Amino acid sequence: MPLPVALSVSQLTVYTERLTSLVVLYLPRLLSAVLLLVIGWWVIGWASRLVSAATARLDVSLSSFLSSMFSIALKVLLLISAAGMAGFETTSFVAILGAAGLAVGLALQGTLANFAGGVLILIFKPFTVGDVIESQGKSGTVQAIQIFNTLLLTPQGDTIILPNGATSNGVIVNKAHPQRALVEIQLELASTTDLDALRQQALPLLQRDEQVLPEPAPQVALVSLKPGATMLVAFRAYTAPGQEDATRNRLMEKLQQLFAAQEATSKS
Repeated sequence: MPLPVALSVSQLTVYTERLTSLVVLYLPRLLSAVLLLVIGWWVIGWASRLVSAATARLDVSLSSFLSSMFSIALKVLLLISAAGMAGFETTSFVAILGAAGLAVGLALQGTLANFAGGVLILIFKPFTVGDVIESQGKSGTVQAIQIFNTLLLTPQGDTIILPNGATSNGVIVNKAHPQRALVEIQLELASTTDLDALRQQALPLLQRDEQVLPEPAPQVALVSLKPGATMLVAFRAYTAPGQEDATRNRLMEKLQQLFAAQEATSKS
């Protein structure tokens, strides 16, 4: 019976030696990896706060998004570095992570384009909240500039959501900077119409409107003569941005009343 005991002691000795060699081999690596994680995590937190402070002048949503992306990217790199320092093979993990990032990037092409457009809009500020703009065939007052979309409010009370990618790459008409917007109403009238008499009656009507600006002054102009003994007359006035539709509707109603009164007078 002494032989099994001797074998057990021998096996225990072998296992102890192996364990000791593994500890001697990997313990410094593990300690170095843990130390790297602790110090790196603290540095990343400090750097994230620095990025947040540097982007504080930007939009709140953009500042938060940039600091979060910066922090996540550094933490992923830190974990990969710590795993490599501890002795783990990171080549396959990096390859998988790169393939996954490529797949996500291809799937989110439109979203990433909108994000890039939102960053450009918030940095270069072609328009700001409160401006009246026209883009992609839509117009309204800018209510919010988000990371991926811009929200417009129309005079009818509708909310329009514009993707930032197409907005930043397309034509933007900012109607807020001139502080005025043109309202033009074109009407076909008989060529026998007395244009001077029409001006004397229509101009005071345009000037009395509460939304019409005194400068530039309203105009009544002959645009063109058309076949069939008709002429095209334009009634022009300026109003504040965002008031175009309401002002146009109101002026058209007043002009209709003017022409109706003229017709009634001519008949009598």
